[in-house]
This record gives sequence, C-alpha cells and structure tokens, in this order.
Amino acid sequence: MADRKTIARELAQFQAPVLRKSVLQVVTSFGGFCISCAAIYALVDVSYWLALTLVPLAAGFLVRIFIIQHDCGHHAFFRSRLTNDAVGLACSLFTFTPYASWRRQHAGHHGVWNDLDRRQSGADIYSSCLTVEEYRALSPRSRWWYRVTRHPLVANVLLPPFIFILLYRLPFDMPKSWRRERRLIHLTSLALVLALGGLGLLLGYDRVAAVQIPVLVIASIIGVWLFSVQHRGERTLWSRHAAWDPTTAALKSSTYLRLPKVLQWFTGNIGFHHIHHLNPRVPNYWLQECHKRIATFCDVPTLSFLESLRALNFVLWDEKRGRMMTFREASESACGPAPSATTDAK
Repeated sequence: MADRKTIARELAQFQAPVLRKSVLQVVTSFGGFCISCAAIYALVDVSYWLALTLVPLAAGFLVRIFIIQHDCGHHAFFRSRLTNDAVGLACSLFTFTPYASWRRQHAGHHGVWNDLDRRQSGADIYSSCLTVEEYRALSPRSRWWYRVTRHPLVANVLLPPFIFILLYRLPFDMPKSWRRERRLIHLTSLALVLALGGLGLLLGYDRVAAVQIPVLVIASIIGVWLFSVQHRGERTLWSRHAAWDPTTAALKSSTYLRLPKVLQWFTGNIGFHHIHHLNPRVPNYWLQECHKRIATFCDVPTLSFLESLRALNFVLWDEKRGRMMTFREASESACGPAPSATTDAK
C-alpha cells in the first residue's frame, strides 16, 4: 500500500468544490424530486397503484438530496461555509434529517469508525458491533435482543422509517450541552409541520400522506442500507486503538460498493466510501476519479450489489480470526472447529 503522504497528495487535488458541478447537482436532485412527486400526485386520482410505480424514482432523488446534505455537513460541497449550511438546512426539510445534529454526530463517526476501543454507543447500531467474545458473554436474553435488532429485516427495513419519521423529531441521543443542535431539531420539526400542513391544505392530507410516506419509507431504507454496508462485509477490518490509524482504517475498514451506473448516480457516488473516509472534504462528484487515482496501489474491500445484501449478516468481529462473522458462524465456532473463510453467511 502506498504511504499516507502519497495518498493524501493524490486526493488533495480534488478537494476544492466546483460551483458549476455543485449547482447542477442541486438543480437535478431537487428538480427531479419535485417533478417526480408532482407526477405521483397527478396519477393518484387515475390509479394509486400506477402512481406507486414512480415512488422508487422519487425516493432515489431524495437519497441524492441526502448525499448533498451529507457533503454540506462536511463543508465539502461549496467553498463558503455559510452556503454549505444554508443548502444543508434546505436539504434537511426534504430528508427529515436535522442538519446540525446529524452533522455533528456524523463527524464523531469519522473519528472512531471501526476502532474497537472507541465504539459509539446508544442508538447507533449501524456503525458499531460487538466482538464474538462480548456477544457470548451476554445473557441469553441480551443475546436474543442483539440478534433481533441486528436482523436485516428489523435493522434495515423496519427501523429506518421509524428513525427518519419519528426518532429524528426528538433530541433523544445527544448531550444537553448541544443546545444549538437540540434547538434546531425542534425548529426543523416545526418547519416540517408547517410545510406538510400547508401542502395538506392545498392537496388534501390523505393524498399527501399516501404519496410522501411511501417515498420517505423507501428512501430511508436505501439510505440506511448504504450506511450499513459501508463498514460491513467479511473483509472489513476492526482494530484496537493502539493499532488504529485513519488511512489504514479508510482502506481496510470501509468498502468500495460497486453499483450499476444508474444506482451510482442516484446514491451520489457514496459507494466509493473508502475515498470519503480518506478525505471527507472531497465532493461526491470527484470520488470516482479519486478511486481511479489510488486503485493501482491500494487494495480495498469491494462489494457488488448482491454481495452487499449478504454483508448485512456480518455483525460480529472475531478478534482471534481477524474477520467479521455472522451469528451462525459464531455459534458454530463455539461448538466446533473454526469455519473456513468461504462459509456462507446465513
């Protein structure tokens, strides 16, 4: 692997935002979302089931808006900090994700990801995990609860809508000292009530609910899936703090999610997550080019779309074997010889 200075030098060339590219993304993402939602509303009275066929398209644009909000949170989308914050706040009214608090919590993620001695606690179940030994030390009831909450159907289908629609309306997991962030959560919720209330008066509350809820549900599932698999998979690495460094963690503890071009576009190149962790100030439209620059001398865990679905099962870190494991593998290894690296996840 190339040294840190070489990698940093290669990526620094792409750190500066390009106003034309950023504005184009804002126009296409917000424009695409509004047009697709308008088309859904127009079709509702013709056939609700026909209207639902456009929901994934609107959800895709909403995911793209979230990526813009994410980049603004890193102050990577515009040169001006004020412009980043203004656009990020605007995005939050579409994504239902409070801008300031999410930005601060996400910055914390960038300081501790895949560091076993600095794992985040609380409600964040997507960028943390237990070791096999910690899991086995739990009581039977606690092991059952851990398995239920990490099951792909629960963690990646049922929980995401609950998180974005309800949990983000409250400062449930942040210190009281975060006064500005807590205040902005309430202001965001108030703005959403006013915006949806006005839209409901104009179009009818039943129609607004029938359109916006399915769009947000699908977008939240896609967004959480993206965030989940970026640090999952059999090859991703967890390290104790003494052995942890940001460059190695970016290249070995985050993944390159290889998506079809159309999905890569809608997800704002976030599949090049190793690049994002190497330098969070690189705008999403430069991530692929950065990947090409370092791909010849950096080996990064790579996931195809199908492999990413399987990766959701890897939820435990085995310190002895130095690899991620599934619950079934952890149970089998406790009763017999260690499973091979090719054991299928169940």
